[in-house]
Amino acid sequence: MGRGKECYPNTQHPTSFMNIPFLNFDKRNLEIKAEIMDSFEEFFDSNRYVLGPKLLSFEEEYASFSGTDFCVGVSNGLDALKLSLKVLNIGEGDEVIVPSNTYIATVLAVTAVGAIPIFVEPDVSTFNIDPSKITEAITSKTKCIIPVHLYGQPCKMDEIMDIASENKLFVVEDNAQSQGATYDGKRTGSFGDVNAVSFYPGKNIGALGEAGAITMNNKAHFEKVKVLRNYGSSQKYINTLIGYNNRMDEVQASFVSVMLRYIDSWNDQRNQIAKKYELNLKHIENLILPEIQNNAYSVWHQYVIRTDRRDELQDYLKNNGIGTLIHYPIPPHMQECYKELGYNKGNFPIAEKMANTVLSLPIYPGLSDIEIKYITDSIDRFYK
Repeated sequence: MGRGKECYPNTQHPTSFMNIPFLNFDKRNLEIKAEIMDSFEEFFDSNRYVLGPKLLSFEEEYASFSGTDFCVGVSNGLDALKLSLKVLNIGEGDEVIVPSNTYIATVLAVTAVGAIPIFVEPDVSTFNIDPSKITEAITSKTKCIIPVHLYGQPCKMDEIMDIASENKLFVVEDNAQSQGATYDGKRTGSFGDVNAVSFYPGKNIGALGEAGAITMNNKAHFEKVKVLRNYGSSQKYINTLIGYNNRMDEVQASFVSVMLRYIDSWNDQRNQIAKKYELNLKHIENLILPEIQNNAYSVWHQYVIRTDRRDELQDYLKNNGIGTLIHYPIPPHMQECYKELGYNKGNFPIAEKMANTVLSLPIYPGLSDIEIKYITDSIDRFYK
């Protein structure tokens, strides 16, 4: 058969041209719309809009989901990271180890509390911080490691926790992209001393606006975070700490609670999509596909391929109606806002190479078999 007439198993024949956005909420929103509307009506009629029963219920649900004793809902993922560091008294002059290829928010949280980010290169096969390189970055000023579970895959938390224990360091997991992922059967966001998560709309569990959370097992940390997020106050007009207004509101708590009921199913769909991508793309030379560790369950927040012809491929896919994104085009150490750190091009070659070669393909609940095949056939045609 000619290419335009190929058969797609269990689907209709493909059209000659399709428009496939990088991210599409249509199917997800249709699935949850009735429950979301009901939750909004309950919220609206309650006359409780901040620090009410919806937030308390969500915090209990998310702690249970994460396998932790406590959860505190906050305003967004960056604030979650910042408060996680503050509750551990990390501040001026302290060094915090972060991946060299992380999203800028991880680093912004470190500098927001006055600490110094110390970059460590990733493992090229997993995109996550390489534990074998962490020890050499530790100094007498090091106070914390922030492992980022990038693109939905867990870091090697057993090795990282061992390093932290041996060197008496805190661990703050950046779990913004990996809600529901597991390492050795344990959920991400349950390993560290205090752990941050984002519910930005594009995340696997996405609020309908800004929201985030912090998970932990230490009750003292739990109580302190609650005070810090609420102007430094646990009792109205009595302020025991210099705090912030970093609260999650009731409506976002109610929305995220609805989505929490679906997340395992949605993550399973992402895994099925990733398997189809691998099956259809693994024969292409010079195209590097993502790898998953044997003892890890990824939730595939992104499906990130690598190719030296990244820009050409992205343009080709765009011209064929396929949306893609680059996560991330500029490493943190090369961002203008951090020029005072004194780094130059070439200081972190692995992160820089990734920035020049990574490309994220569409992956979200509702992406159909026919759309997946259209994407992979388009990539195949590009290389042929």
